[in-house]
Parts: sequence; C-alpha cells; structure tokens
Amino acid sequence: MTFYAFMPKTTLKITLLEMSGKALELIYAACRQCYSEKSASDIFLSCADKPETVVAFIKKVVSSGHESPLEHVKFTFAVEGVSRALTHQLVRHRLASYSQQSQRYVRENDFDYIIPPSIEANKQTRDEFEKVMREIQKSYSKLLEIMSAEEGVRGESANQDVRFVLPQAAETKIVVTMNCRELLHFFKHRCCARAQWEIRALANEMLSICKEKLPAVFTGAGAKCEDLGYCPEGEKFCCGKFPLKEKILGAQ
Repeated sequence: MTFYAFMPKTTLKITLLEMSGKALELIYAACRQCYSEKSASDIFLSCADKPETVVAFIKKVVSSGHESPLEHVKFTFAVEGVSRALTHQLVRHRLASYSQQSQRYVRENDFDYIIPPSIEANKQTRDEFEKVMREIQKSYSKLLEIMSAEEGVRGESANQDVRFVLPQAAETKIVVTMNCRELLHFFKHRCCARAQWEIRALANEMLSICKEKLPAVFTGAGAKCEDLGYCPEGEKFCCGKFPLKEKILGAQ
C-alpha cells in the first residue's frame, strides 16, 4: 500500500536577506551628483560628517517626487508561505529580480498550501477545500509513481508534466529584489485595500521592514491614497479611508 504524505496549510514568512550598504549615503551622493562639480565619491565620503543633513535632504527628495536616485539602493527578500496565485501577480512588477522554487526540479510530494480566509472561516468550505488538496496530493504522487516506473522517464521529465495537476494554492518560495523606487511603486498598488488579500499582506510586511531599515525613504510610503490624500479608485471601489477624488476637487 502506497503512503501519500500530506502537509497542512502554511503561513507567510518574509526574511530580509540583504539591502544596499550605506543606503543613505548612496542616495545622497547620487542625487547631489546631478547638481555638483564634485565627484560622487567625494560627496559619498562627506556624508559621515553630516548624517542629519543627509537624512533631511533625502526626505525632501522623496517628498518632491525626484525618485531616480532611489534606484541605486535595493532590498532582497526571501519569501515563503505564499501561493502560486500570489507569485503570478508579483512577477507582473517587472522592474525587479526573481528566483522562484521550481516545480520542475523540486518534487511536491508533501506540498503545503494556502487557504483563503473566506474559505477557512466556514467549516463546510474549509473541509471541502482541504479534501480537494488531499485528492490532488494523492493524484500527484500516484502519477509520479506510475511515470517514474516507466522505462526511460527521468525524474525531471516526470516532474515537469505531473506538476500540471498542482493547484494555485500550492505553497512556493521566491527571492525578490527591488530597488527603492520600485518598492514605492509596489506599495502604492499592493497596499491598497483593493489589492488581493494575499499580496496585500505581503506588501504590508515588506513595507514594515523597509520602514524599519530605511525610514528616511519609506516612512510615508503605502497605498497611493496615503500620498494623494484622496482615493483615486472611484466610488465603487473606495474603502472609505480617504475621500473620493471628486469630493476633494469639488471642495476647492
């Protein structure tokens, strides 16, 4: 009798692997180079003598919308406990680098999964969802068993075809690198209440880390309404946190 291992639901976990060293100095030197006869290297070295000036200058740069110098600083995150449904959305942010766990090379013999809160909240839908996950796991493992027994079928070849039965709920792991400018753009769209719940949770966790590590850049970051002071989504999609754009303009 074949035993099919099965792992339960999993949860989001984000680890900051690395960020640019001397991030404030990098941004300051890059921005100042645009207007200075001095070399960026000299400007960079001078930052040690005026840390408060550097922070104040960068806050002013960010608030003014002059964001190109922010591209010189980047963050790299290890993300796990997320679904394939999430990463399909995530990789649409193209000014970033991704390295994702491959279902072709990594067998999903005991795949974890993510349950949407709306399904988990109801026992009937949760039970049905978990039953589907168990059945998929059994079918996946059975298909691998059959194909691996076939002469001439290598493990990689079996994996790449059997993975077609795996659900979007299957947990995946991914390394994400974004520069500060792209992170600000990412947060504007994915911290919004309209964003899908899972990627919104990811964005909020990443934002929390960025605020802690580089507050001069990220203290005011978040959904686009935070910066605009109004909701640009229209009445149908507005969450109510900020007034609609039309009401703000009408009051002027």
